[in-house]
Amino acid sequence: MTAALSIGVAAAVGPALAARLAPAVEAAGFHALWVNDTPGHDALEVLAAAARVTERLVLATGVLPVDRRTPGEILERIDGLTLPVERLVLGIGSGAGPAGALARVTDAAAALREGTTARVVVGALGPKMRRVGAEASDGLLLSWLTPDVAAAQAEEARAIAPGTHVALYVRAATDPRAVARLADETRRYAGYPAYAANFARLGIAAHDTTVGPDGAAERISAYREAVDEVVLRVITAHDEPDEYERFLADVAAV
Repeated sequence: MTAALSIGVAAAVGPALAARLAPAVEAAGFHALWVNDTPGHDALEVLAAAARVTERLVLATGVLPVDRRTPGEILERIDGLTLPVERLVLGIGSGAGPAGALARVTDAAAALREGTTARVVVGALGPKMRRVGAEASDGLLLSWLTPDVAAAQAEEARAIAPGTHVALYVRAATDPRAVARLADETRRYAGYPAYAANFARLGIAAHDTTVGPDGAAERISAYREAVDEVVLRVITAHDEPDEYERFLADVAAV
């Protein structure tokens, strides 16, 4: 199995940069453009800009936190932006706070699948949320894993629901100038309690779950053998448009 290869960016890049990058992502043959939804920025708005300048590219959110974006609001936003639901993947997550997370995501997945024909996937760390994703949605969005652990979690999900699509976010930098920023991002996530607990539970280190300039081709290949879709979350030095374009060229050549 060789996974589809996709590109991930933060919603903070904005609609204008997304509209510049999306045609290049599509032309290079990548499967999808994933956009992180972050406070103060709207992943769906960014995807709408990408949709207007592409024809085939899958458009995905990674992820919409359903504690602050209700299914009704998400559906209204999809309609208001006239997003092409046949190309849309709604990645959702529980958001802040553990209380009621499983029920919150289960209910949101059901509401979204009833309200739109877009595919729905669940961002999941622990085994209980991974089971919810396999049972209640079209797939899982995993993150911060080594290839071996990702392969094991994908196998577990398919044992629960054979048709589960397993995508994996992998932070990646191909420019040596972006290595320090990749390290900062890695340390930041390793410090979050939920992620720290997950790394400890799995017995892996955060820095073992990323792709850097050295050995990038081999590393990406290993991830593509583990899951159905690898989403390379682009880390650049300064978030300049030409840096994103160089990343696309670097990865397309892998």
